[in-house]
Amino acid sequence: MTEMQFNLIAITGFARPACLLVNSASLFQSRISLEYKNRSVNLKDSPFAIMEVMSLEIKPGSYFKVSADGIDEQEALQAIANTLTEAY
Repeated sequence: MTEMQFNLIAITGFARPACLLVNSASLFQSRISLEYKNRSVNLKDSPFAIMEVMSLEIKPGSYFKVSADGIDEQEALQAIANTLTEAY
């Protein structure tokens, strides 16, 4: 299992990053989840993943953790990091 911590710096909210996270996670085989304030959301297994991420109500300036577990976990987290970095 590999983990990375991210800081949400967007002041416009979390809708766009949530969509980017779920889209990026869907490209990989590993189980990928997001954790914020002791709540965890699976980014891949639910058709409602974007809504589940939005329900976490991650605020600007907050830190959240993304973890991946599987055969392509390193690549998955790097792609997610790149996606979030390029978005801002």
